[in-house]
Amino acid sequence: MLTGPIRSQIDQIWNAFWSGGVSNPLSVIEQITYLLFIKRLDDLQLVEEAKAEQLGRPIARRIFPEGRDAKGEDYGNLRWSRFKNFEAREMMRVVDEHVFPFLRDLGENGSTYGTHMKDARLGFSNPSLLAKVVEMLDQVPMDDRDTKGDVYEYMLGQIASAGTNGQFRTPRHIINLMVNLMKPTPQDVICDPAAGTCGFLVGAGEYIRDHHPQALRNADARKHFHNDMFHGFDFDSTMLRIGAMNMTLHGVENADISYRDSLAEEHDADAGTYSLILANPPFAGALDYDTTAKDLLKIVKTKKTELLFLALFLRLLRTGGRAAVVVPDGVLFGSSKAHKDLRRTLIEDHKLEAIVKLPSGVFRPYAGVSCAIVMFTKTGVGGTEDVWFYDMTADGFSLDDKRTPLLDAAKLGPVPEEALMAEEHAKNNLPDILARWDDLPAEADRPRTAQSFMVKAEEIAATGSWDLSLNRYKEVEHEEVEHESPAAIIAELRAIEAEIAEGLDRLEEMLA
Repeated sequence: MLTGPIRSQIDQIWNAFWSGGVSNPLSVIEQITYLLFIKRLDDLQLVEEAKAEQLGRPIARRIFPEGRDAKGEDYGNLRWSRFKNFEAREMMRVVDEHVFPFLRDLGENGSTYGTHMKDARLGFSNPSLLAKVVEMLDQVPMDDRDTKGDVYEYMLGQIASAGTNGQFRTPRHIINLMVNLMKPTPQDVICDPAAGTCGFLVGAGEYIRDHHPQALRNADARKHFHNDMFHGFDFDSTMLRIGAMNMTLHGVENADISYRDSLAEEHDADAGTYSLILANPPFAGALDYDTTAKDLLKIVKTKKTELLFLALFLRLLRTGGRAAVVVPDGVLFGSSKAHKDLRRTLIEDHKLEAIVKLPSGVFRPYAGVSCAIVMFTKTGVGGTEDVWFYDMTADGFSLDDKRTPLLDAAKLGPVPEEALMAEEHAKNNLPDILARWDDLPAEADRPRTAQSFMVKAEEIAATGSWDLSLNRYKEVEHEEVEHESPAAIIAELRAIEAEIAEGLDRLEEMLA
């Protein structure tokens, strides 16, 4: 959790960009990403230098070479710890003409750190702004992983609050809910094929650190965590840079965050690779058959992106792999052949486990569309017996465009720091969702009038359309209300009219 002073420092950095003429929030976070990356390169070399000095050995991994670059600048001047002390115009010259070309060379050389920096450019030409931002970033205390991650998450939150490209960011408490429902393990291979800023991958990594700390003490498990566990794809290079930096600052050294048009490219190379998929893919629009991956069309013949992404998840998961993904409500009850076929596939060919209906304001102010979380396991041989439905009506925030917290910070999220009182459940359903998910056998006896209940797969199949909309199965209790007869109501109205007329007569007499 960020302290007030650190939040204030970040806000000042943000305001400095705005007053310096960089007004697009995505451009601001991109430029901050570059600067944080430059700072991290220097921090890594400082660690290597300290280690070499302590052991009395040469530096094992040198990021900044000795000597000068192609333009004759001392490589030492390209380091954050050196140029941060330069005069503003000199700093601008070094950063623009030497540091950024150095970053692009890292990308061309295939360096782990430079993969997403091949197009890096300084996006402004104001020396005073650069010097001011470098000074402010240098003063933000980011000594430990938690603070680094929180600082970057707070900056990503600024993208959303500014109202531009906020669709790239799923609310953090919804991410944490889905991660806690899936309970990632140190053995998992996790993928988000529409990664954006990598919020789901970050959430999964933090969950493993919190619940399986011993895993990072084992050399093989630690290698798997840093190199093979996390995979994120996107076709927006800016998002790739931001996502890669998000993973880095959350302590994952070498996550696979790579360019891919997930719906257009064939998936032979990594089909059946992943044991867990967490995603909130973009689901507005349609693709032409010619531009859609043929292996996805074999699963479901459709142009709709929301159905193609579900087909993609089935394609990428290994047998026994699990998924928790956000889909628009139309996927649950759409009447087209593709909609029905996909729902039948999930229920008959695999194991559909749960549908958590989200309130329509969860993604406001960017989208008011009604959505649901779908959870399933890829089996290839069926296995669906009962499907758990939960009608989430509150997520801890107001469901209008302002998304104001309804409870204290300690009582928000799926795992609040303080237990909720019974009456507070109506403002935050997330802890109840987790508690009931962890005790599914008890849900079998819940009535259809409750907030959550089970539905047999046979009953869903009997609808003929494999309908998965919660309202299809939820029963509503209607309280019997007794009303007076019309004659009695009319008599009461006449009595009231008589009283009013009598009062007016008395008033006239008084005024006469």
